[in-house]
Amino acid sequence: MTSPTPPCILRAAEPRDVPAIIGLIRELAVYERLEHMVHATAEKLHPHLFGERPVAEAVVAEIDGSVVGFALFFTNFSTFLAQPGLYLEDLYVQPAYRRTGLGQSLLKHLGALAVERGCGRFEWSVLDWNEDAIRFYERMGATVMSDWRICRVTGEALQKFGT
Repeated sequence: MTSPTPPCILRAAEPRDVPAIIGLIRELAVYERLEHMVHATAEKLHPHLFGERPVAEAVVAEIDGSVVGFALFFTNFSTFLAQPGLYLEDLYVQPAYRRTGLGQSLLKHLGALAVERGCGRFEWSVLDWNEDAIRFYERMGATVMSDWRICRVTGEALQKFGT
C-alpha cells in the first residue's frame, strides 16, 4: 500500500528555485536519453527567467518545501488565429510523485493561464517513443498532431545559418 502524497503547492518559480529547476532539467534529460545535450546551468537559465527581458516562465510543484516538478513555458504567436499562444517547453515530475495527479495539475494550471491570458492555443511536443505520455496527453484532451514535424537549427549549423 502506498502512502498518500503530501499536499502540493503549484506556484510561479522564484529566483531561489533555479538550482532545483536545473536539477530537474538534468533528470528529464536522463529520462529522455538526451543528457549529452544539456548545457543548462543556473547562471545561464536565471537571466532568461528573471533578468531584464525574461523570455520564459516556470511553474514549480513543491511538496514539503522541496521542488519535485516543474513546467517551463513561453508565449508564442499564431498568425492564423492572430493570437498569442502558450508553448510548454518542458514538464517534469520526479518519479516518486508520478501517477499522483501532479503532472495533470501542472498542465491544467498552464491551460488556465493560457485562457486567462487570451491565448488561442496551448501546445507542446512529445517524443514519439513516449507512449505513456502520449496516452496521458490524449486522455486530457490534447491532439497529437502526426502531420507536423519540428524543424531545428542549432549549434554550429545555427551559426552558419545566421550568417
